[in-house]
Amino acid sequence: MKMNRIQLVILVGIVLLFSGFKIYQEFNLDQLRQRYSSGDYSQWPQPHLDKGVEKDFKDIGSLPKTQYPKDNTYNKEKEKLGKTLFFDPRLSGSGQIACASCHDSELGWGDGRRVSYGHNRQLGKRNAMTLLNVGLADSLFWDGRSVSLEEQAGFPVEDSLEMHSPLNLAVERIAAIKGYENLFLEAFGSPEINEERIRKAMATFERGIVSESTKFDRFIAGESDIYSDDEVLGLHLFRTKARCINCHNTGYFSDNEFHNTGLNYYGRRFEDLGLFEVTGKKEDVGKFKTSTLREISRTGPYMHNGLFPHLEGVVNMYDAGMFQPKRKKSQLKDSLFPITSSLIKKLDLSDREKKALVAFLKSLESRNKRENPPVLPE
Repeated sequence: MKMNRIQLVILVGIVLLFSGFKIYQEFNLDQLRQRYSSGDYSQWPQPHLDKGVEKDFKDIGSLPKTQYPKDNTYNKEKEKLGKTLFFDPRLSGSGQIACASCHDSELGWGDGRRVSYGHNRQLGKRNAMTLLNVGLADSLFWDGRSVSLEEQAGFPVEDSLEMHSPLNLAVERIAAIKGYENLFLEAFGSPEINEERIRKAMATFERGIVSESTKFDRFIAGESDIYSDDEVLGLHLFRTKARCINCHNTGYFSDNEFHNTGLNYYGRRFEDLGLFEVTGKKEDVGKFKTSTLREISRTGPYMHNGLFPHLEGVVNMYDAGMFQPKRKKSQLKDSLFPITSSLIKKLDLSDREKKALVAFLKSLESRNKRENPPVLPE
């Protein structure tokens, strides 16, 4: 029997539809929805992990609770003081730039720029990382130069491109403000104002910047109907074919490690050597910290240099295998020439799969909660 054109198109569509399911292991979308929303991680399909990742691997899931260190325990007065300092531009040399200038609650606790403006409107070279869930980070900054929020607090203040102030002078300016005495008294039990207390108060406030429950959290907890088919498929791709799970794992959606994604511009304008600038180890050239993907739809532009304005662009680049720089003849004996991580490979995602992956990433967003600025003491 001869098929007409319409029947042929329908038949081809059905074949393509069912052949597309084969890459999702032995599960169709209904089965994936049931397994991922079961509340039982043992029912989840096995993730596709590269060699070496399995050892300390922890799957994605609910956001862990932030822990406060023993030498800087939580109290609400300290958090209040930390918030006040976070919004106070008098920590900067110009008296015009606060921590909140580059970390805005309405912009995903970043600043929405490719790279940030700082002292005298100078541009930095890196994108402002979000502070959402920062208490779960093992190290801070794209290059990991700080191992705690307490230590981190001083870097932007002293950086000549950021707040441009010797830390001792910043402390003196805060100590000269009479209105701060009572805030330090309530937070620490005495009115003494010093660098250590400023660091601890700001770290306490920042640890409290935590995401609320997301669509993803509700889905894996049992709300099976809350996810669209694209979001279900995107979740599965994230853990399997798209291979995101190798670096973006745990409930924080980051392995807290450093990887070279090929974006270091080695030997060219905009060169940034990342972790190497901290450690001096040649194997660290071009490595940058794995950013959290929670709230990713609110925290663009993306990557350490803010190169990608949209998630679609990021997904397209990973699908293509990112950048794989080749040595020039003049670089054959260059021991520092960076090699893109072996974890990054071409993915061969279809247009539908890319769309589904972006849909899943957008489901990691929680309700936007604006942080009202405090009244600064005088």
